[in-house]
Amino acid sequence: MIPRLDAAALAAGEAESLKVLGEAATGVGFATVHNTALSAARVEEAIETYRAFFHLPEAQKRAVDMARTGSNRGWGAPGSEQVDPNANPDYKQFFDVGFQLPEGHPLGDKRFYAPNLWPDDPTFKSVISRYYGDALSVAKGLLTAIARSIGADPAHFDGAFETPMALLRGNFYPARPDWAGAKDFGIATHTDYGCLTLLATDGSPGLEVRKRGGGWIPVSAPPGEFIINFGEMLEFWTGGRVKATPHRVVGGTAERISIPLFFNPTYDTNIAPEGSDQVMLAGDHLSARFEETYVHLQAKS
Repeated sequence: MIPRLDAAALAAGEAESLKVLGEAATGVGFATVHNTALSAARVEEAIETYRAFFHLPEAQKRAVDMARTGSNRGWGAPGSEQVDPNANPDYKQFFDVGFQLPEGHPLGDKRFYAPNLWPDDPTFKSVISRYYGDALSVAKGLLTAIARSIGADPAHFDGAFETPMALLRGNFYPARPDWAGAKDFGIATHTDYGCLTLLATDGSPGLEVRKRGGGWIPVSAPPGEFIINFGEMLEFWTGGRVKATPHRVVGGTAERISIPLFFNPTYDTNIAPEGSDQVMLAGDHLSARFEETYVHLQAKS
């Protein structure tokens, strides 16, 4: 079962809500959250902004194609990401933006802080930039609640997210193609690489979460309600207490838009379990996973 939680109750430290969140974080690995600072109208605005972009002619989207960069900023064409080496490249399109550092910042040469690429439409940049900023705040509040829910210091993660490697993505899943076979997915089975994923969707079905004992659980949420899940970094960081759960999008008879925010710490954060003598930099982990996933980076690694 995927629990449904009230973000305001979590922020207030309501005991039962924190208990359920802790059970989700250490068990099924997913939950839905409502009553955040991002309204349904704001989510719908972002969804329709992405939809308009994805329906542009390919030639216009190629102007911001991330394949010509050494990073993950801009448009990703169908087949440009492969999350499962045993499956075919994912047939979705996507658009990535990330955190911008001030000029001269010592981490400015890292690919996770590369300049954003924007289409020639000021409305797109305005809408998506505002959404990104507010989604960061929502994710940070939820991470504090997650720390409380597993009995950790509520401020445990605070200093690690001042310059986050936080990636906002618009996903466009077309209707499942007629040619799709057993190895073709909107996105194949994977676990998220970072700490916390805050996922908005248009309400369409498609996302499936793997059960611990086998099988799949479908999960969806209307605009204004978010699906959250926990990534590999948070599993490492908490010594395995929080679980990163495999999930996938098979695709259906209609197109689907989703907007995940992948909320990840600053590049040089040590995400090894607290109290251990290990060193595992967040940026090193993310670099390795990106080079396995993005087709244009596979060719350069």
